[in-house]
Amino acid sequence: MRAAFIPVAVGVFPRGISLPSSLRQRLSYLQQQKRARIRQSDFPSDLPSIGVERCSVKMVQVLDSRFLAFTAVVTVLYQLSFFLVTYLARFDTLTDFAGSTNFVLLALLTLTIGKSYYARQIILSTCVFAWGARLGGFLLYRILLWGEDRRFDDKRNDLVQLSIFWAIQAVWVWTVSLPITLVNASSFDPAFRVQDYIGWVLFAVGLVLEAVADQQKLLYKRSPASKGRWTDVGVWGWSRHPNYFGEITLWFGLYLSSTSVLRGAEHLAVLGPIFITFILLFVSGIPLLEQGADKKHGKKEDYLRYKKRTSVLLPVPPSLYEKLPEGIKTTLFLDFPMYNKLDQSTVSDVEIGAADKAETTPIAESNEA
Repeated sequence: MRAAFIPVAVGVFPRGISLPSSLRQRLSYLQQQKRARIRQSDFPSDLPSIGVERCSVKMVQVLDSRFLAFTAVVTVLYQLSFFLVTYLARFDTLTDFAGSTNFVLLALLTLTIGKSYYARQIILSTCVFAWGARLGGFLLYRILLWGEDRRFDDKRNDLVQLSIFWAIQAVWVWTVSLPITLVNASSFDPAFRVQDYIGWVLFAVGLVLEAVADQQKLLYKRSPASKGRWTDVGVWGWSRHPNYFGEITLWFGLYLSSTSVLRGAEHLAVLGPIFITFILLFVSGIPLLEQGADKKHGKKEDYLRYKKRTSVLLPVPPSLYEKLPEGIKTTLFLDFPMYNKLDQSTVSDVEIGAADKAETTPIAESNEA
């Protein structure tokens, strides 16, 4: 008898068998109750016992399994709050601090909500914590030392320009954080692979280089020797922008380590390090700094010699870089023509003056980069 009811219990009704209406209604009711229990297992309804916070975390995990929408909302709200302070109070001291600490916030939230706490997730999140704490603290100290951020001299009273800047910063934070966000959202935890170790080494090298470059420049700018000169000490002797090279390197390192976990379309997280590279190379990084330095020092012999002998990004010995063909400098070392917009007549005048001076006095050697 029990075997005869198995097809009925699983909802398979052979042709020609007619069931009483009361039995059909009972089976339909049981199926509805089963579906309801499945749905309720995803969204706990016992709020007094588990708490609203735990329920919210569960909803984020179910509705946004990769935390992409969640991190976007958090980033927008975080940046919006600082934007309002900046615009209403004309106070831009916390601008860079808001950017770097936003990375730390996203890494912390995604690690906590994911609740996996795998070794790779903890290591990558800790890397972001270390980078964000170091850079955020440094930038905050520097702006407090300087008193104001000159980048905003033409933006403080312009709502449109200020809004564009903060919107770009929000996109920057969310996009560059993608590798960490996706790793923390994943339940996949393979054994450590070669790319993990290589990625961590790249991160460490980039972090140390960026920190050393920032500190050397800050100390040099505060010394009397820097008056009327560009930064050409320490690691700045091998690269005109070593801190940017460190920044790019560390984010590519974190992405490389994350590839052990990423699957399919998740590899689009490579847009993170690509985005920061694009910003630094073509938008608000190197182009603006090179333009400002050319305008300020473009008529100085030592500066032109320094620029010719020093790589724009990748650290290279000046004696080697100076001998490289211009084509190699442009393609392999990314020293694009857009970074060299000095008036040719000005350069010619400086070179003629240097040649005349060389007849009687040797050209003084400068410390590169």
